[in-house]
Amino acid sequence: MTAVVRRVEAQDEYCMGCGLCRLACQVAHSAYPLSIVKAMKTGSRPVPRMSVESSADGMSFRSVRCLQCEDPECVKICISGAATRDEETGVVLIDEQKCVGCWSCVIACPEGAIIGPGTGRGKAYKCDLCLEREFPACVAACPNRALILREVEVVESTTREG
Repeated sequence: MTAVVRRVEAQDEYCMGCGLCRLACQVAHSAYPLSIVKAMKTGSRPVPRMSVESSADGMSFRSVRCLQCEDPECVKICISGAATRDEETGVVLIDEQKCVGCWSCVIACPEGAIIGPGTGRGKAYKCDLCLEREFPACVAACPNRALILREVEVVESTTREG
């Protein structure tokens, strides 16, 4: 059985490493998703769910984000059932209420896109494609269109029930 899912894809050749995608992600997942000033200056600073890496010479950049794998290792290895694929949207999610902070998903992710419990929150988390928004914040913020939103067909795999 196949499903159509959304994915953020990178055109790294257009990335200039400005970090606006990362900042937009932080703000979108903060207590103040409509105010960058409040998001960054009120309470604990939000942690982005994606990052930008630079090459050793600092001349090229690469977006690190969840690729919404067809057969996600994080879902297969999760001992608590926190990592699942949403049946309606097809998005791979981590339920922070179920996460036990064991690092299994962080280690299993081939892209390095899952942020581990070491951030002080004690839970793993990752890109959720900004499901509450029409368009992911990182994609909307990219001035060079290095990040694009695509809909792709994937073969559905079974997920653990928790």
